[in-house]
Amino acid sequence: MSDSHPRHFGFAGATSVLVANMVGTGVFTSLGFQALDLHTGGALLSLWIVGGVVALCGAIAYAELGALFPRSGGEYVYLGQAWHPLAGFLGGWVSMTVGFAAPIALSSLAFGRYLSAIMPVDPRLASLGMLAVVVAVHLAGLHTAKRFQIGITATQLCLVAAFVVAGLTFARPVPLDMGLTGGAAVREVLSAPYAVSLVYVSFAFTGWNAAGYIAGEIVDPERTIPRAVVASTLLVTVLYLLLNFAFLRTVPLAEVAGKVEVGALSARAMFGTWGGQAMSGIIAAVLLASISSMVIGSSRVTQAVAESLPQWRVLGARGADGVPRNAILAQGGLILLLLLTNSFEAVMLYAGFTLNLMSLLTVLGMMRLRRTAAGQPRPYHAWGYPITPLVYVALSLWTLGTLLVQRPAASLAGLGTVVVGVGIWMAGRRRTG
Repeated sequence: MSDSHPRHFGFAGATSVLVANMVGTGVFTSLGFQALDLHTGGALLSLWIVGGVVALCGAIAYAELGALFPRSGGEYVYLGQAWHPLAGFLGGWVSMTVGFAAPIALSSLAFGRYLSAIMPVDPRLASLGMLAVVVAVHLAGLHTAKRFQIGITATQLCLVAAFVVAGLTFARPVPLDMGLTGGAAVREVLSAPYAVSLVYVSFAFTGWNAAGYIAGEIVDPERTIPRAVVASTLLVTVLYLLLNFAFLRTVPLAEVAGKVEVGALSARAMFGTWGGQAMSGIIAAVLLASISSMVIGSSRVTQAVAESLPQWRVLGARGADGVPRNAILAQGGLILLLLLTNSFEAVMLYAGFTLNLMSLLTVLGMMRLRRTAAGQPRPYHAWGYPITPLVYVALSLWTLGTLLVQRPAASLAGLGTVVVGVGIWMAGRRRTG
Protein backbone atom coordinates (compact mmCIF):
# COMPACT_ATOMS: atom_id res chain seq x y z
CA MET A 1 0.00 0.00 0.00
CA SER A 2 1.34 3.45 -0.81
CA ASP A 3 0.15 6.92 0.05
CA SER A 4 -0.74 8.98 -3.03
CA HIS A 5 -2.36 11.96 -1.30
CA PRO A 6 -0.48 15.28 -0.91
CA ARG A 7 2.26 15.69 1.70
CA HIS A 8 1.49 18.92 3.53
CA PHE A 9 2.77 18.46 7.12
CA GLY A 10 6.24 20.01 7.47
CA PHE A 11 8.37 20.03 10.63
CA ALA A 12 6.14 22.57 12.39
CA GLY A 13 2.93 20.79 11.42
CA ALA A 14 4.19 17.32 12.35
CA THR A 15 5.63 18.56 15.64
CA SER A 16 2.38 20.34 16.51
CA VAL A 17 0.42 17.12 15.93
CA LEU A 18 2.84 15.16 18.15
CA VAL A 19 2.89 17.71 20.97
CA ALA A 20 -0.88 18.13 20.95
CA ASN A 21 -1.34 14.33 20.91
CA MET A 22 0.73 14.05 24.08
CA VAL A 23 -0.35 17.11 26.09
CA GLY A 24 -3.87 16.25 27.09
CA THR A 25 -6.02 14.82 29.82
CA GLY A 26 -3.35 12.47 31.23
CA VAL A 27 -1.06 15.13 32.66
CA PHE A 28 -3.95 17.11 34.16
CA THR A 29 -5.59 14.11 35.85
CA SER A 30 -3.10 11.28 36.56
CA LEU A 31 -1.32 12.87 39.56
CA GLY A 32 -4.44 12.29 41.64
CA PHE A 33 -4.30 8.54 41.04
CA GLN A 34 -0.53 8.38 41.57
CA ALA A 35 -0.83 10.19 44.91
CA LEU A 36 -3.08 7.46 46.30
CA ASP A 37 -0.07 5.13 46.72
CA LEU A 38 2.99 7.39 46.41
CA HIS A 39 3.51 10.06 49.05
CA THR A 40 6.90 11.65 48.38
CA GLY A 41 7.47 14.46 45.91
CA GLY A 42 10.74 12.94 44.73
CA ALA A 43 9.09 9.67 43.70
CA LEU A 44 6.17 11.43 42.03
CA LEU A 45 8.40 13.76 40.01
CA SER A 46 10.77 10.95 39.04
CA LEU A 47 7.82 9.21 37.38
CA TRP A 48 7.79 11.92 34.72
CA ILE A 49 11.53 11.72 34.17
CA VAL A 50 11.38 7.94 33.76
CA GLY A 51 8.30 8.28 31.56
CA GLY A 52 10.10 10.81 29.38
CA VAL A 53 13.11 8.51 29.01
CA VAL A 54 10.86 5.60 28.05
CA ALA A 55 8.93 7.73 25.56
CA LEU A 56 12.15 9.09 24.03
CA CYS A 57 13.65 5.60 23.65
CA GLY A 58 10.43 4.44 22.01
CA ALA A 59 10.23 7.54 19.82
CA ILE A 60 13.77 6.97 18.54
CA ALA A 61 12.86 3.42 17.51
CA TYR A 62 9.63 4.61 15.88
CA ALA A 63 11.56 7.32 14.04
CA GLU A 64 13.63 4.65 12.30
CA LEU A 65 10.46 2.78 11.34
CA GLY A 66 8.73 5.97 10.19
CA ALA A 67 11.64 6.88 7.93
CA LEU A 68 11.89 3.27 6.68
CA PHE A 69 8.15 3.02 5.93
CA PRO A 70 6.93 6.61 5.30
CA ARG A 71 3.27 5.63 4.99
CA SER A 72 0.30 6.49 7.18
CA GLY A 73 -0.92 3.81 9.56
CA GLY A 74 1.56 3.63 12.45
CA GLU A 75 1.64 0.23 14.16
CA TYR A 76 -0.57 -1.18 11.40
CA VAL A 77 2.29 -0.67 8.94
CA TYR A 78 5.21 -1.39 11.27
CA LEU A 79 3.93 -4.60 12.88
CA GLY A 80 2.76 -5.94 9.53
CA GLN A 81 6.22 -5.41 8.05
CA ALA A 82 8.13 -6.71 11.07
CA TRP A 83 6.04 -9.73 12.09
CA HIS A 84 2.93 -10.75 10.11
CA PRO A 85 -0.15 -9.17 8.49
CA LEU A 86 -2.19 -10.33 11.51
CA ALA A 87 0.14 -8.42 13.84
CA GLY A 88 -0.26 -5.36 11.61
CA PHE A 89 -4.03 -5.62 11.73
CA LEU A 90 -3.96 -5.97 15.52
CA GLY A 91 -1.81 -2.86 15.77
CA GLY A 92 -4.34 -0.95 13.69
CA TRP A 93 -7.28 -2.49 15.53
CA VAL A 94 -5.89 -1.43 18.92
CA SER A 95 -5.12 2.05 17.59
CA MET A 96 -8.67 2.41 16.31
CA THR A 97 -10.48 1.06 19.37
CA VAL A 98 -8.16 2.01 22.24
CA GLY A 99 -5.27 4.17 21.09
CA PHE A 100 -7.33 7.13 19.99
CA ALA A 101 -10.97 6.56 20.88
CA ALA A 102 -10.29 6.05 24.60
CA PRO A 103 -7.99 9.10 25.04
CA ILE A 104 -10.32 11.27 22.97
CA ALA A 105 -13.28 10.15 25.08
CA LEU A 106 -11.39 10.84 28.32
CA SER A 107 -10.18 14.22 27.07
CA SER A 108 -13.73 15.07 26.03
CA LEU A 109 -15.06 14.15 29.47
CA ALA A 110 -12.35 16.21 31.14
CA PHE A 111 -13.12 19.12 28.78
CA GLY A 112 -16.75 19.00 29.85
CA ARG A 113 -15.84 18.99 33.53
CA TYR A 114 -13.44 21.90 33.25
CA LEU A 115 -15.84 23.92 31.10
CA SER A 116 -18.72 23.31 33.52
CA ALA A 117 -16.57 24.90 36.25
CA ILE A 118 -16.78 28.26 34.49
CA MET A 119 -20.08 28.06 32.60
CA PRO A 120 -23.54 26.75 33.57
CA VAL A 121 -23.46 23.84 31.11
CA ASP A 122 -23.96 20.13 31.51
CA PRO A 123 -20.49 18.46 31.33
CA ARG A 124 -21.71 15.67 29.07
CA LEU A 125 -23.44 18.04 26.64
CA ALA A 126 -20.31 20.22 26.58
CA SER A 127 -18.23 17.16 25.72
CA LEU A 128 -20.53 16.17 22.89
CA GLY A 129 -20.75 19.70 21.50
CA MET A 130 -16.97 20.15 21.49
CA LEU A 131 -16.49 16.79 19.75
CA ALA A 132 -18.99 17.80 17.06
CA VAL A 133 -17.10 21.06 16.42
CA VAL A 134 -13.72 19.32 16.11
CA VAL A 135 -15.08 16.67 13.76
CA ALA A 136 -16.68 19.38 11.62
CA VAL A 137 -13.36 21.25 11.34
CA HIS A 138 -11.53 18.15 10.15
CA LEU A 139 -14.28 17.28 7.70
CA ALA A 140 -13.92 20.75 6.16
CA GLY A 141 -10.57 20.06 4.50
CA LEU A 142 -6.89 19.27 5.01
CA HIS A 143 -5.59 22.83 4.94
CA THR A 144 -8.29 24.08 7.29
CA ALA A 145 -7.48 21.26 9.70
CA LYS A 146 -3.72 21.92 9.47
CA ARG A 147 -4.05 25.65 10.16
CA PHE A 148 -6.46 24.96 13.01
CA GLN A 149 -4.05 22.42 14.53
CA ILE A 150 -0.93 24.60 14.35
CA GLY A 151 -2.76 27.61 15.76
CA ILE A 152 -4.41 25.81 18.64
CA THR A 153 -1.20 23.91 19.52
CA ALA A 154 0.73 27.18 19.73
CA THR A 155 -2.00 28.50 22.02
CA GLN A 156 -1.82 25.28 24.02
CA LEU A 157 1.92 25.61 24.63
CA CYS A 158 1.62 29.27 25.67
CA LEU A 159 -1.16 28.46 28.12
CA VAL A 160 0.71 25.52 29.66
CA ALA A 161 3.84 27.69 29.96
CA ALA A 162 1.81 30.38 31.74
CA PHE A 163 0.44 27.80 34.18
CA VAL A 164 3.97 26.51 34.87
CA VAL A 165 5.35 30.02 35.51
CA ALA A 166 2.50 30.77 37.90
CA GLY A 167 3.13 27.53 39.79
CA LEU A 168 6.88 28.03 40.03
CA THR A 169 6.47 31.58 41.36
CA PHE A 170 3.66 30.72 43.79
CA ALA A 171 4.37 32.69 46.98
CA ARG A 172 3.05 30.09 49.47
CA PRO A 173 4.44 26.71 48.35
CA VAL A 174 3.22 23.51 49.99
CA PRO A 175 6.00 21.89 52.08
CA LEU A 176 6.94 18.62 50.39
CA ASP A 177 10.14 16.57 50.17
CA MET A 178 11.19 16.70 46.53
CA GLY A 179 14.40 14.68 46.93
CA LEU A 180 15.11 11.08 45.96
CA THR A 181 17.80 10.40 48.54
CA GLY A 182 15.52 9.61 51.45
CA GLY A 183 14.64 6.04 52.31
CA ALA A 184 10.90 6.57 51.81
CA ALA A 185 11.34 7.90 48.26
CA VAL A 186 13.70 5.06 47.27
CA ARG A 187 11.31 2.45 48.65
CA GLU A 188 8.45 3.97 46.65
CA VAL A 189 10.47 4.01 43.41
CA LEU A 190 11.19 0.29 43.81
CA SER A 191 7.60 -0.61 44.71
CA ALA A 192 4.81 -2.18 42.65
CA PRO A 193 2.59 0.95 42.94
CA TYR A 194 5.39 2.91 41.25
CA ALA A 195 5.27 0.57 38.24
CA VAL A 196 1.48 0.88 38.12
CA SER A 197 1.81 4.68 38.28
CA LEU A 198 4.10 4.51 35.25
CA VAL A 199 1.07 3.30 33.30
CA TYR A 200 -0.66 6.61 34.05
CA VAL A 201 2.49 8.40 32.92
CA SER A 202 2.74 6.35 29.73
CA PHE A 203 -0.89 7.21 29.04
CA ALA A 204 -0.05 10.90 29.47
CA PHE A 205 2.80 10.48 26.96
CA THR A 206 0.57 8.61 24.52
CA GLY A 207 1.01 10.32 21.18
CA TRP A 208 4.81 10.30 20.84
CA ASN A 209 4.28 7.74 18.08
CA ALA A 210 1.66 9.80 16.23
CA ALA A 211 4.00 10.77 13.38
CA GLY A 212 3.57 7.25 12.03
CA TYR A 213 -0.17 7.76 11.68
CA ILE A 214 0.25 10.69 9.30
CA ALA A 215 3.62 9.72 7.78
CA GLY A 216 2.10 9.56 4.31
CA GLU A 217 1.20 13.25 4.59
CA ILE A 218 4.56 14.50 5.98
CA VAL A 219 6.91 16.44 3.72
CA ASP A 220 10.37 14.83 3.40
CA PRO A 221 9.42 12.12 5.97
CA GLU A 222 12.89 10.53 6.12
CA ARG A 223 14.26 13.77 7.58
CA THR A 224 11.20 15.36 9.17
CA ILE A 225 9.91 12.39 11.21
CA PRO A 226 13.09 11.80 13.30
CA ARG A 227 13.46 15.53 14.02
CA ALA A 228 9.79 15.94 14.93
CA VAL A 229 9.53 12.91 17.26
CA VAL A 230 12.71 13.72 19.21
CA ALA A 231 11.99 17.46 19.50
CA SER A 232 8.37 16.95 20.57
CA THR A 233 9.18 14.22 23.12
CA LEU A 234 11.93 16.29 24.77
CA LEU A 235 9.70 19.37 24.85
CA VAL A 236 6.77 17.52 26.39
CA THR A 237 8.98 15.80 28.99
CA VAL A 238 10.21 19.17 30.24
CA LEU A 239 6.66 20.57 30.25
CA TYR A 240 5.30 17.60 32.18
CA LEU A 241 8.03 17.72 34.79
CA LEU A 242 7.54 21.45 35.38
CA LEU A 243 3.77 21.17 35.33
CA ASN A 244 3.68 18.44 37.98
CA PHE A 245 6.22 20.34 40.06
CA ALA A 246 3.81 23.29 39.92
CA PHE A 247 0.93 21.04 41.02
CA LEU A 248 2.95 19.69 43.96
CA ARG A 249 3.99 23.20 45.03
CA THR A 250 0.43 24.49 45.16
CA VAL A 251 -1.84 21.70 46.45
CA PRO A 252 -1.28 19.34 49.42
CA LEU A 253 -1.04 15.68 48.38
CA ALA A 254 -3.94 14.77 50.65
CA GLU A 255 -6.21 17.07 48.63
CA VAL A 256 -4.93 15.79 45.28
CA ALA A 257 -5.21 12.05 46.02
CA GLY A 258 -7.99 10.40 44.05
CA LYS A 259 -9.08 13.61 42.30
CA VAL A 260 -9.46 14.01 38.53
CA GLU A 261 -9.46 17.82 38.27
CA VAL A 262 -5.89 18.31 39.54
CA GLY A 263 -5.31 21.32 37.30
CA ALA A 264 -8.42 23.07 38.62
CA LEU A 265 -7.38 22.46 42.23
CA SER A 266 -3.94 23.93 41.55
CA ALA A 267 -5.39 26.95 39.76
CA ARG A 268 -7.82 27.63 42.60
CA ALA A 269 -5.00 27.48 45.14
CA MET A 270 -2.94 29.99 43.12
CA PHE A 271 -5.59 32.43 41.94
CA GLY A 272 -8.64 31.96 44.11
CA THR A 273 -12.14 31.10 42.89
CA TRP A 274 -12.26 33.47 39.92
CA GLY A 275 -8.70 32.77 38.88
CA GLY A 276 -9.34 29.05 39.18
CA GLN A 277 -12.30 29.38 36.86
CA ALA A 278 -10.20 31.26 34.31
CA MET A 279 -7.50 28.60 34.45
CA SER A 280 -10.14 25.90 34.04
CA GLY A 281 -11.04 27.58 30.76
CA ILE A 282 -7.38 27.53 29.75
CA ILE A 283 -7.10 23.83 30.51
CA ALA A 284 -10.25 23.21 28.46
CA ALA A 285 -8.53 24.92 25.51
CA VAL A 286 -5.47 22.70 25.99
CA LEU A 287 -7.68 19.61 25.90
CA LEU A 288 -9.35 20.91 22.73
CA ALA A 289 -5.94 20.99 20.97
CA SER A 290 -5.23 17.43 22.09
CA ILE A 291 -8.58 16.14 20.89
CA SER A 292 -8.15 17.82 17.51
CA SER A 293 -4.74 16.25 16.93
CA MET A 294 -5.98 12.79 17.94
CA VAL A 295 -8.88 13.05 15.48
CA ILE A 296 -6.27 13.53 12.73
CA GLY A 297 -4.31 10.43 13.74
CA SER A 298 -7.31 8.21 14.50
CA SER A 299 -8.97 8.80 11.15
CA ARG A 300 -5.75 7.99 9.27
CA VAL A 301 -5.29 4.70 11.13
CA THR A 302 -8.93 3.75 10.55
CA GLN A 303 -8.51 4.53 6.86
CA ALA A 304 -5.28 2.50 6.58
CA VAL A 305 -6.69 -0.56 8.36
CA ALA A 306 -9.97 -0.42 6.45
CA GLU A 307 -8.09 -0.69 3.17
CA SER A 308 -6.86 -4.19 4.17
CA LEU A 309 -10.37 -5.67 4.57
CA PRO A 310 -12.76 -5.56 1.60
CA GLN A 311 -15.87 -5.37 3.78
CA TRP A 312 -14.48 -2.27 5.52
CA ARG A 313 -13.06 -0.60 2.42
CA VAL A 314 -15.74 2.09 2.45
CA LEU A 315 -14.09 3.48 5.62
CA GLY A 316 -10.81 3.83 3.75
CA ALA A 317 -12.20 6.06 1.03
CA ARG A 318 -10.88 9.62 0.76
CA GLY A 319 -12.62 12.56 -0.86
CA ALA A 320 -11.20 14.37 -3.87
CA ASP A 321 -9.47 16.77 -1.44
CA GLY A 322 -7.79 13.89 0.41
CA VAL A 323 -9.94 14.00 3.57
CA PRO A 324 -10.87 10.50 4.94
CA ARG A 325 -14.38 11.62 5.91
CA ASN A 326 -15.86 8.15 6.40
CA ALA A 327 -13.03 7.26 8.78
CA ILE A 328 -13.51 10.51 10.72
CA LEU A 329 -17.23 9.84 11.09
CA ALA A 330 -16.62 6.22 12.15
CA GLN A 331 -14.17 7.32 14.83
CA GLY A 332 -16.65 9.93 16.01
CA GLY A 333 -19.28 7.23 16.46
CA LEU A 334 -16.93 5.04 18.49
CA ILE A 335 -15.94 7.97 20.71
CA LEU A 336 -19.62 8.68 21.38
CA LEU A 337 -20.03 5.14 22.69
CA LEU A 338 -17.02 5.49 25.02
CA LEU A 339 -18.36 8.78 26.36
CA LEU A 340 -20.99 6.72 28.18
CA THR A 341 -18.41 5.82 30.85
CA ASN A 342 -17.17 8.13 33.61
CA SER A 343 -14.53 5.77 35.05
CA PHE A 344 -11.31 7.67 34.37
CA GLU A 345 -8.99 5.33 36.27
CA ALA A 346 -10.32 2.09 34.73
CA VAL A 347 -10.17 3.43 31.18
CA MET A 348 -6.68 4.90 31.69
CA LEU A 349 -5.27 1.61 33.01
CA TYR A 350 -7.00 -0.42 30.30
CA ALA A 351 -5.78 1.88 27.54
CA GLY A 352 -2.30 2.15 29.06
CA PHE A 353 -1.81 -1.62 29.23
CA THR A 354 -3.08 -2.27 25.71
CA LEU A 355 -1.10 0.53 24.08
CA ASN A 356 2.09 -0.39 25.95
CA LEU A 357 1.74 -3.94 24.69
CA MET A 358 1.47 -2.85 21.06
CA SER A 359 4.35 -0.38 21.38
CA LEU A 360 6.52 -3.07 22.96
CA LEU A 361 5.86 -5.40 20.03
CA THR A 362 6.63 -2.56 17.60
CA VAL A 363 9.99 -1.72 19.17
CA LEU A 364 10.87 -5.42 19.21
CA GLY A 365 9.81 -5.49 15.56
CA MET A 366 12.23 -2.67 14.76
CA MET A 367 15.04 -4.73 16.27
CA ARG A 368 13.92 -7.78 14.30
CA LEU A 369 13.93 -5.82 11.04
CA ARG A 370 17.58 -4.96 11.64
CA ARG A 371 18.23 -8.68 10.99
CA THR A 372 15.50 -9.72 8.57
CA ALA A 373 15.74 -6.60 6.37
CA ALA A 374 19.39 -5.74 6.94
CA GLY A 375 19.94 -4.80 3.29
CA GLN A 376 17.04 -2.35 3.10
CA PRO A 377 18.20 1.31 2.96
CA ARG A 378 17.57 3.15 6.23
CA PRO A 379 17.33 6.94 5.91
CA TYR A 380 17.56 7.17 9.72
CA HIS A 381 19.21 4.83 12.23
CA ALA A 382 17.87 4.80 15.80
CA TRP A 383 20.28 6.70 18.01
CA GLY A 384 21.97 4.58 20.70
CA TYR A 385 20.95 1.24 19.16
CA PRO A 386 20.63 -1.35 20.72
CA ILE A 387 20.71 0.32 24.16
CA THR A 388 17.77 2.70 23.62
CA PRO A 389 15.29 0.08 22.38
CA LEU A 390 16.42 -2.34 25.10
CA VAL A 391 15.76 0.31 27.76
CA TYR A 392 12.26 0.72 26.36
CA VAL A 393 11.68 -3.04 26.26
CA ALA A 394 12.94 -3.61 29.83
CA LEU A 395 10.85 -0.84 31.40
CA SER A 396 7.78 -1.82 29.39
CA LEU A 397 8.02 -5.45 30.50
CA TRP A 398 8.36 -4.36 34.14
CA THR A 399 5.33 -2.09 33.87
CA LEU A 400 3.14 -4.59 32.01
CA GLY A 401 4.06 -7.49 34.30
CA THR A 402 3.34 -5.48 37.43
CA LEU A 403 0.06 -4.18 36.06
CA LEU A 404 -1.04 -7.71 35.13
CA VAL A 405 -0.54 -8.74 38.76
CA GLN A 406 -1.76 -5.58 40.49
CA ARG A 407 -4.67 -4.68 38.17
CA PRO A 408 -5.72 -7.95 36.49
CA ALA A 409 -9.16 -6.72 35.38
CA ALA A 410 -7.81 -3.81 33.31
CA SER A 411 -4.98 -5.95 31.93
CA LEU A 412 -7.25 -8.82 30.93
CA ALA A 413 -9.64 -6.35 29.29
CA GLY A 414 -6.72 -5.16 27.18
CA LEU A 415 -5.77 -8.71 26.23
CA GLY A 416 -9.44 -9.39 25.47
CA THR A 417 -9.45 -6.48 23.00
CA VAL A 418 -6.52 -8.10 21.20
CA VAL A 419 -8.33 -11.47 21.11
CA VAL A 420 -11.42 -9.82 19.61
CA GLY A 421 -9.18 -8.30 16.94
CA VAL A 422 -7.81 -11.76 16.09
CA GLY A 423 -11.36 -13.03 15.64
CA ILE A 424 -12.30 -10.12 13.36
CA TRP A 425 -9.19 -10.63 11.23
CA MET A 426 -9.80 -14.37 10.87
CA ALA A 427 -13.47 -13.82 10.00
CA GLY A 428 -12.48 -11.29 7.36
CA ARG A 429 -9.93 -13.67 5.86
CA ARG A 430 -12.48 -16.48 5.66
CA ARG A 431 -14.98 -14.26 3.83
CA THR A 432 -12.39 -13.19 1.29
CA GLY A 433 -10.73 -16.60 0.98
